[in-house]
Amino acid sequence: MRILRFNLFGFLLIGQISMAKNIKSDFVVTTITENVYSIISPSIGLPTPKNKGWNSNVHFVVTETGVLLFDTGSSETIGNNIKKAIKTVTDLPVRWVVNSHSHADHWLGNAAFTNTVVEIIASEQSVSTMKKYGQDDVEFYAKVTHGAIGTTQLKYPNILLVQRQKRNFGGMDVEFIFSNSAHSPGDILMWLPEQKIIFGGDVLSSDWMPMITDHGNVPNMIDTLHKIAELGPDIVLTGHGKATTVKAIMRDAELLSTVWKRVHTDHKNGMKFNETLLRVKANLAPKYKSLYQDFDNEIERHVKLMYSLQQ
Repeated sequence: MRILRFNLFGFLLIGQISMAKNIKSDFVVTTITENVYSIISPSIGLPTPKNKGWNSNVHFVVTETGVLLFDTGSSETIGNNIKKAIKTVTDLPVRWVVNSHSHADHWLGNAAFTNTVVEIIASEQSVSTMKKYGQDDVEFYAKVTHGAIGTTQLKYPNILLVQRQKRNFGGMDVEFIFSNSAHSPGDILMWLPEQKIIFGGDVLSSDWMPMITDHGNVPNMIDTLHKIAELGPDIVLTGHGKATTVKAIMRDAELLSTVWKRVHTDHKNGMKFNETLLRVKANLAPKYKSLYQDFDNEIERHVKLMYSLQQ
């Protein structure tokens, strides 16, 4: 069932806790560095009537000839709010959109930009998934927000990437990097080599636990984190949570590597899930509990999911 799968792994539930408390509806632009900006959602987890479905970040780059937008939110209404926020920074139109992956909270806002955009870019795998589940996702968002999400037209990417690629947008050098389906099939990251800024979507995390899923690949996530860390980014922009640094990438790689190795060994030796969970909690909580807002809730899901992925 798509709704169950999306409910559990599109949003990850963040330990099944609601982070809707004290949510503001303002789409505030945060300056990251010259010409690079973020609009950070104050909500994380499931879409609700209170947050009106706005539960993911977007980022944008103002180039010489137009705006390059990374992700568009989870509805056409949210996309329009993003568009209004961008206009507080520049009169240049959004010319290019990048969808990091196929989870609805990162691309259903595409339709808000059809009057100016010339390219909507995503991986071939992501677009295939969007077309398979897009309408279900629109209906799911409408249901769980009690209609607060508004109406949404589906606008699919028209530029499909199949491999790592370098581009120039309005004088800005950009590189698209594949995660090898680390978080979901076809995730792409965006790298600005001159500014040393990485846009990670849900492959990269800041104050939340790494977003592993049943339809992603944990070893590829670990490998991607190491490769991105080797680039030496000064600024890391994530799909959820605040901007961070390369230290967060290294922290996540270390955590996932440790848990994956423990689970693999214990599973091979016939140990039960609960035994491994107790061991992981005891060994990792002193170091990592203070580094993640959701460690207590998410570590159990991580161990359980990794157990299910063992061959």
